[in-house]
Parts: sequence; C-alpha cells; structure tokens
Amino acid sequence: MGSKLICLWPYRNWLPRCKKILSMTTDLYQHRGPLAVITLNNPPVNSLGHALRHRIVDALAAAQADTTVCAVILTGSDSAFCAGADVSEFGTPRQTAEPVLATVLSQVEDCTKPVVAAISGVALGGGLELALACHARVALDTAKLGLPEILLGLIPGAGGTQRLPRLVGLDIALAMLQSGQAQTAHQLMGSGLLDDVVSQDVLDAACARAIALADELAVNKFALPRARDRQLDATATLARTAQERDKLSPSQRLQPAYIALLDALEAATLPLDEGLRRERELFVQLQASTQSRALRHQFFAEREATRLPVQLQATARPVETVAIIGAGTMGAGIAICALDASLTVILLEQDDAALQRGQQRVSQHYQSRVSAGKMKAAVAAAAEARLSPTTDWAQLSRADLVIEAVFEDLAVKQAVFQKIDTHARPGAVLATNTSYLDVDVIANMTKRPSDVLGLHFFSPANVMKLLEVVRSAQTSAEVLATGMALGKTLKKMPVLTGNAFGFIGNRIYNAYRKQCELMLEDGAWPEEVDNGLQAFGFAMGPFAVADLSGLDIAWRMRKSQTATRDPRERYVAILDHLCDQGRLGRKTGAGYYTYTEGEGKQAKVTDDVVRNIIAQASAQRGITRHTLTAAEIQRRALLAMVNEAALLLHEAVASRASDIDVVMVQGYGFPRWEGGPVFWARQQDRAALAQELQALARGSGHGFVVADASVLLD
Repeated sequence: MGSKLICLWPYRNWLPRCKKILSMTTDLYQHRGPLAVITLNNPPVNSLGHALRHRIVDALAAAQADTTVCAVILTGSDSAFCAGADVSEFGTPRQTAEPVLATVLSQVEDCTKPVVAAISGVALGGGLELALACHARVALDTAKLGLPEILLGLIPGAGGTQRLPRLVGLDIALAMLQSGQAQTAHQLMGSGLLDDVVSQDVLDAACARAIALADELAVNKFALPRARDRQLDATATLARTAQERDKLSPSQRLQPAYIALLDALEAATLPLDEGLRRERELFVQLQASTQSRALRHQFFAEREATRLPVQLQATARPVETVAIIGAGTMGAGIAICALDASLTVILLEQDDAALQRGQQRVSQHYQSRVSAGKMKAAVAAAAEARLSPTTDWAQLSRADLVIEAVFEDLAVKQAVFQKIDTHARPGAVLATNTSYLDVDVIANMTKRPSDVLGLHFFSPANVMKLLEVVRSAQTSAEVLATGMALGKTLKKMPVLTGNAFGFIGNRIYNAYRKQCELMLEDGAWPEEVDNGLQAFGFAMGPFAVADLSGLDIAWRMRKSQTATRDPRERYVAILDHLCDQGRLGRKTGAGYYTYTEGEGKQAKVTDDVVRNIIAQASAQRGITRHTLTAAEIQRRALLAMVNEAALLLHEAVASRASDIDVVMVQGYGFPRWEGGPVFWARQQDRAALAQELQALARGSGHGFVVADASVLLD
C-alpha cells in the first residue's frame, strides 16, 4: 500500500520546496522532494557509451523501487543533455553489449512513473531518441535538438524514425530526419516535440511538468503519454513517402540512407515494436555499407585535420585585428569571414576607386543577408562597423595578422610583401593567399620569414569551408598554430600542408584534370567525362567546372609553364585551342560547352567546333578514338587522384593520409559518401590497384611518376 499512498500525495505542494531538498545522494540519482533526478554524466557531451547506458538503467530501476519517488527527471549538463551515441564504439563489442540503447529507451518508456527530460545544451541523435522515449520533454529555448544520423550515412537506430513522427507528424519528422540539422527548442515550439520551452530554470520547469504528470497518474493509471499509443495513417504515409522517393536528388539516390529513411518512416504505420524492429534492421544494414563507413571516416578525418602534428604544436598568437590587402572578390570574401567572426578588419587597397568597390562588395553582402531574412539588421550593422577601409599602408601596424590577397602573380606578391615587412608590427603574422605559388620565395622578401605562412582560401571565401594552412621552410610552430586557430575562428576546416606547387588540393586536382583531358584524346567527349563523374557523385564534371571558373585562368598558368615543360610530356592542347578561338567558358557564352545568352544554361552536348578540335588532337597524336564507359572514366580519374595523393604523402606535403580526403571533399566536390581518394583506394584490391596504376602510367606518357600506393593503405 505504501506506493499507492505515495501516488495520492498532492505533489504540486512539494514544488516550491524542491530546490532545497537534495538528499539521499547516491551514484544513481538525487532526491528532489518526491522526484528522482538522474543526471547523465559522461563529459564532455554525455555520449551514450556502454557505461552511461548501464548507469541509466540502474538509476531508473532504483527510482522505480523507491516508494518515496513519484516521478523521474532525466537531465544532463548546461552544455549537453546528450549528444548521442559514442561513435567510437561503432563496430566494437561495446556497441552491442547490453544494455543497448534500445533496451534503455524501452525501460524509460515502460517506466510506471512519469519520466521527464530536462534538456539544455544539445540533444542529438541517440540523445534526442532518449528524450523521445520519455513521457514529457522540457527544454531551454536555446537548446539544440536534432537527429544527424543521415550525415553519417545512417538512420536513427533507437526509435527516432518511429517515435518522432508519432509525436510531431510525418512532415516535420521528414524535414528533421532528411536534413540532419539541429534546431533550437524555440524553433520547435508548437511542433509537438516539446511539452514546455522555457528561457531559464529548465530543471524547475521539468519538475513542475513531472509533478503534473504524477497528479494525473494518481487519478488515471492510463494517463502517461507514450509514443507507442500513437500510429501514423498508412494510406497518407505511403502516399507521402512515394512523393519523397520521386523528389530524391541524384546525390541522395547514391546514398542508401535516404531510401532506408523512407522505408523506416513507412514502418511508423505499424505497432511500435514492429516499427522498431524494422528500423533496427535498416540501421544495421546501413552501418555495414561503404557509404556509411566513408562518412564516418570523413567525420573522424575532419576532427583530426584541425590538429597540428605533435612536433608542431604550440600556443597560437592572439588575433583580434586582421588586415587584408586587396579588396577584390577574394579579399572581400575573406573580410566577410573575419567580420562574421567578430574580428576587426582593415581593408587595404591601392587607390580609392578599388577600395570603394571592395567596400561595396562587403556592404552588398550584408544587405542581401538582411533582405533575405538570414541576418538581423543590427548584426549586419555591427559587422560593417568593424570594417576599416583604407589606402594608408601605415594602418597595417594595428594588425595582429596581415593577409595578402592580391592577383596571383609572384612578382606582384613579392612587391606587396616588401611593403608589408616595412609597415607590419613586430610579432604580427604575415600570410599570403596563394593557390600555387612558392610561399618560401614570398616569405624571403621579408626580414622575418618565420612569421610568414600561406593561407589558401577557396572561392567564394565566405562560403567555402576549406582553408589550406601552408608551412614554409621557416614558418614557426607558433605561427602555424595561429593559422590553424584562425581557421577555427572563421568556422572553416583548416588543414596543414607543406609548401609545394598546388599544395594538396590543386596538385591532386591538376592530376585529375589532366587525366580527364587525356581521356578526351583517347575517345571520350567532354559531356561523357562530366556525366560519368557526376554519376560517381561529383556535383559537376571537370569540363563544366572549367567553363564556370573560366578557361583563361588555366590557360595563363599553362603559358607561364611553357618554357619549363618537357617536350616529351604528353601535353593536351585542346584547352589552348578553345581559348585561341575566344571560347573562355560561360562568361563568353562558349567553352567546352555552349551557353544560352543571359541564362548560363549549358548545352547537353558539345558542338561541332569542340568536337573537331578534340578529333584533330587525337589524330595529331596518332590515336584511334574509342568509346570509354562511365566506369572506365571514373576509374581512370580516381586512379590519377590516388597516385598523386600517394606522392604527396611520400613527399611529406600532406602530414596524414586522411588530410588528403578532407581537402578533396571540402574543397573539390569529391562525394563525401565515398570518403575521399584515400578511402576509395583502401576499398580496392592492393595487387589490382598497383597493376592499374602501372597501366595508367603507360597510357599517360612520359613524366607520369607511379607512386607506391601502399603508403596510403596502411
């Protein structure tokens, strides 16, 4: 009778005193009046590793058995309710050791006493699934909630596809699950996911909700709200998922998780236990898929890439004011990055007209953000207020870091660095934004080469995440640490690279592009190469990319290399002939493809001019053209990337093999779900890979250096 009598207490009368009653502290939970507070405690983000899962089950059992407890609160820390599964356990025995997450959630949902989640910080993946299994959810308005599994090539595996749509409906569940992006509790108000959203004192609010549920339960033993008591309408659900299947993009169709997600949502029309079984089957299948393993590889590679090797670790210099020399498209984009990061920016140009154009670029960016509703006017105004446009070189003395972002010409950059050396204060970090040029040659124009590094931003600089941090021969560890820290401050993905032509990204891309040009001479048309690589997962093929960026960029670089090019090299002159005829890409209405005037719309096939140029190139080489299949095109392009990646690792241009994958995914459109060229190579048979690289060398001609790919595979 004891527990029956407890359930008839007027629990709401305890609420004002709950803050003061924190007795009977154990390893499992704390008493807060008649409530048991179970605190998830697995720093830093309370990931649901095996030990924490065990603790939750034990604490829940203790609360169930405690006759002085009428309800249970699950809470975490201020920064994290729970960030989900422990990804490091994936594929290990600990992942499948009881209690697995599904067992934990089942015991939460089946608890005979109300269980309320008090959410602050983040509730992601398995953390949100844990909250979904509770009988109510109370969140701080700034808390972030989401199910990001799709970003790892997975679907939720512990009820996310089953409980979420039962609570919020199919449309909201679809949007959350397909994007994988977290939303704030404030954004999710009214969705049905959260019972209460508060601006402060989330634990107090959760206690109030728990007391109310306990009161209801005392009157009606069937009063506990559970997801299992709801079910989606089968006809409407199947019709909606059929629509979504038709709407999947080409890249989504290459990733089995998107189809599996719709399959799992259809199972939400079944009783919950059946739906959970179907969800788990799909999760297990996806976990073993190449795409999911690739995405998990990329996840860990990105975390590792932001860390300097142990021997180079040092304390970064503080950076509050950044000077940017050059207010063109690149310089303005870098300025926007720095302003968005709350840094003070000095924007320097050679004359007032150029400076005004640069200032307008920055201002127009912020105006467009405000007009689109993506930024508050006050935030934009504050950002612009931190910008100091000037033509006075003496202003560089105020900067902690100076970034040169002028035209990609060595002589021009050398002259700029001579002036930087004169005006920058001692201890300032000096950076060149270059795509190809020798950072050592630039650094040696100063009396302090140890303060110089390369920062290769990708265009548009305020959009692209990748930042190559280039180490010259004399760059100090402190300066490298500052470059890496700046990347994080700018919310970019900084990757360390050695000082070599093209660094990591452009050097691999050049090898890839060159192999694609060789395929034109061998028998493929540009659209066949582009389509084949898009079928693999690239957003655009190399010839469509070249037209978009402008063929004259590569043309100028090639002409600058003419004097040093080995005449025995198999050089493809197709691009040169296109440029000679004024076909510079989209900006002139024609390049490899023709474009509809004013629309930039690409013709589906190349025209006779391009085909004649390509056919003549094949004939001059004495090549009998033959059809290349999409599979052959993909493999040759990937092999070229893998070979160059191995050379970069041998030459220590890349510090880690995984860094190469991060660069190619983040900066060059390599499909994330394929992991990068290194991950792709690791899926191939070693002996076959070595033989194919030898064959690629024979077809590529003089100068192709075959790398020992085993350096990538270990």
